[in-house]
Amino acid sequence: MGISETGAATMAVSNPDRHNQGKELDYLCVDSFIKNIIDARVLQTAFELQIIDALIENQSCNFDDLKKESGGDSRGLRFLLDLLMTNQVLEEYRGEITLSQQFTNALKYRDLLEAKLEFAGLVLPDFTDLFTTLVQSPERFARNARIFELFGYHRCFDYTPENFEQTKRWMRITTTFTKYEAQVCLRRHDFGPYQHILDVGGNSGEFVLQICREYPTLSATVFDLPLVCDIGREHIHSEPEADRIAFIKGDALRDPLPRGFDLIALKSILHDWPEKEAGLLIANAAKSLDPGGTLLIFERGPFAMGNTPLPYSMIPFLLFFNSFRSPITYEERLEDLNFLDIKKEKIDLETPFYLITAKKPLDQP
Repeated sequence: MGISETGAATMAVSNPDRHNQGKELDYLCVDSFIKNIIDARVLQTAFELQIIDALIENQSCNFDDLKKESGGDSRGLRFLLDLLMTNQVLEEYRGEITLSQQFTNALKYRDLLEAKLEFAGLVLPDFTDLFTTLVQSPERFARNARIFELFGYHRCFDYTPENFEQTKRWMRITTTFTKYEAQVCLRRHDFGPYQHILDVGGNSGEFVLQICREYPTLSATVFDLPLVCDIGREHIHSEPEADRIAFIKGDALRDPLPRGFDLIALKSILHDWPEKEAGLLIANAAKSLDPGGTLLIFERGPFAMGNTPLPYSMIPFLLFFNSFRSPITYEERLEDLNFLDIKKEKIDLETPFYLITAKKPLDQP
């Protein structure tokens, strides 16, 4: 398999925008409006008070219009608007207030902007109150941090209304991230040669939904925990591709993975687990993969520190700094499993991402 002449032809037909490299990274512009906690909190308030929606609907408003919309205090509203102008969200000319062109462009990714605001706000106490603990004792941090309660995988087995809503909450955030990250992967890997994809820990099915949408001959299966699969089916059920996407309930660390797949993906799952368990996930995927098939790993890597200050929206990822491994770790594991044609590509998103692919030998069961 791989990108043969046939695969390249498929790529050109299935992905007419593939030549426009870099466009899929435009969504990163949202971070420029949530650079710090002040910018983030002020913008969230503007969403909550319907100020952003009023300006979207009316294009421009005067102060009195926005005061009626927000139902707020005149002095407080003026202060809020001034802060939004400082952050280049709004502009004012002759008493008319409008959204800036830069922010209007960012609103194309509103779902991501709001997900980042929500995610960072939920785990901010972990950073402000427990960062010293994280640096000193990751084990103690894990016992006390809210972020591990938010991603409570232990809640994903048995249905209760509380478990369902808690799981749905974090899945909404991760699905939004995946919606945009999937496009980055699609522009860098040709899925045309494959027929059946298994996404291990595939969450809501958003990753394979994006792939199936672009490659109409593919079918895909998501293997994940029971409640995750239930919510995933709900997420994709109205999509035209839904009949090509199946969900299988199970625990990838304990249950055998289904077989019959020429590509198995591990997307943003390995960093959730210590090195031993991450290695087991790779081994289980390798065992399930068809001979000659491709194993694809799309994962965040270690932070690459530079001179540019990190935005407020990076707080949730800072809390996972211990979990983002060098791609060498995954490459060595694939070599131990006798995989061939191991390829690696670094992609700079909010953090470095690595796209790693390798092929299972034809003579390996």
